[in-house]
Amino acid sequence: MSDIVSYIKRKKTVMYEKKPNTYTSPDLTKMQAVVIDVKTTIYTALDVDPKVARKNYFARINAKKI
Repeated sequence: MSDIVSYIKRKKTVMYEKKPNTYTSPDLTKMQAVVIDVKTTIYTALDVDPKVARKNYFARINAKKI
């Protein structure tokens, strides 16, 4: 019995403290907004053509439906 108690005490001292998840959002001022429809806006790099971004978006959405 004492072996179990000593094992539990050792496990409690070895436990690691959980670190909170940190997420960094991209800086939207350095990206361009591409309006898909009234409810949907995507953000792309400044050097990407909005027509190409819109085309890629619809291709990705249509691929999910199949």
